[in-house]
Amino acid sequence: MLFDFHQEAPVSFWMKNTLIPLDMVFIAADGTVKHVHANAVPLSTETVPSRFPVRAVLEINGGSAALLGIKPGDKVKHAIFGNA
Repeated sequence: MLFDFHQEAPVSFWMKNTLIPLDMVFIAADGTVKHVHANAVPLSTETVPSRFPVRAVLEINGGSAALLGIKPGDKVKHAIFGNA
């Protein structure tokens, strides 16, 4: 799921009511991956901060970011970033 905040800002996510582990990919307004949080703990109410101002967060199945080689500095192409 892609969450678009329409402008860059520091954000935090949690896993309350989420039953499976997720990777959180924090993405800047230009599509640059700023931070990847791997395997967030299901049902946790502990917050996961973006560490940097970001425009969007992509949630994918836990472990998928490593399998796909997604890392900080990578570029995401999508219409919301104006590069697709």
